[in-house]
Amino acid sequence: MSNKKVLIGMSGGVDSSVSALLLKEQGYEPIGVTLELFIESSCYNTETHIDVKNVCQEIGIQHYIYNCRKEFKKNVIEDFINCYANCKTPNPCIECNRYMKFGIMWEKAKELGCSYIATGHYAKTEYSDKYGRWVLKKSNNEKKDQSYVLWNIPKEIIGHVLFPLADFQNKEQIREIAKKSNLKIANKPDSEDICFIPDGNYKKFLENNSEIKPKQGDIVNSKGEVLGKHTGLYNYTIGQRKGLGISYKVPLFVLGFNSVKNQVIVGEEEELYKKEIIVTDINLLLEDKINEEIEVEVKTRYSSKSAKAKIKQEEDKIRVVFEKPQRAITPGQSAVFYIGDIVLGGGKITNTF
Repeated sequence: MSNKKVLIGMSGGVDSSVSALLLKEQGYEPIGVTLELFIESSCYNTETHIDVKNVCQEIGIQHYIYNCRKEFKKNVIEDFINCYANCKTPNPCIECNRYMKFGIMWEKAKELGCSYIATGHYAKTEYSDKYGRWVLKKSNNEKKDQSYVLWNIPKEIIGHVLFPLADFQNKEQIREIAKKSNLKIANKPDSEDICFIPDGNYKKFLENNSEIKPKQGDIVNSKGEVLGKHTGLYNYTIGQRKGLGISYKVPLFVLGFNSVKNQVIVGEEEELYKKEIIVTDINLLLEDKINEEIEVEVKTRYSSKSAKAKIKQEEDKIRVVFEKPQRAITPGQSAVFYIGDIVLGGGKITNTF
């Protein structure tokens, strides 16, 4: 299968709309697709449905909608709930990319006879002579780069993935293209929320959709001294300072949790810094296994800067030792490894030391 047909994921936003437009201008045959993931989410609602249909008509391409609610619930929402139930902080976009956009969408692409899939992510794919394979790289727009949330896509499909926005320096350039092409969505604001929690209240979502309910317990310091009461472990995240309801001689931050004793553990800021982490659920994009200790740059949050570290694979986990201790590393989040601007791979943060 080798042709110019591309299945492009479309949400009705500026990025995916301009991506479809650019693909057509570059000689590809784009077909728009919207995955129905969660009714009235920011990714799929009446407004986005109308916007996508309008854009596809304006560009002159076909558009399909696939009902993927059951798969989204199983792979993304249930993972989100399970993470909070186990005192971890998830990143649902990463699971959605793995199972939906670069899983189900790729299967749909093959069914439609497409050689490629595309999205409006700010990232880049290219063939590397050095590694003898297709690689995932950071986009040219360092500020908007989204390679962090793409680390667990299957490495086998990287050569079939197109990111039309890879070389743009800023969002204004993309909006300008939309305006010049008379796309009605040119000034549509970006969606920043978790798509299935459009009001941003994840605590209410958990309470309404799971067995997680408010359960009071102790707030303790690292010595076990009780300093106050909490309203439920899921209401707190590592590094949190505000909303603890504790009067103390120095600022206190959430360090972690004792789920067995139903305790939130707090401490001073220097206690937030960790030198070493264990990463599981590994997905390596450059090789099947890391056979020796190597130096890389590691990002532990989407918004954080990368930090120098040495990594070593130990069977099904990777040990990361940072050159300098890092602040507020959070289990459940992803650690993504970079060699220059190439994504080596990543995994889920399990333990910190």
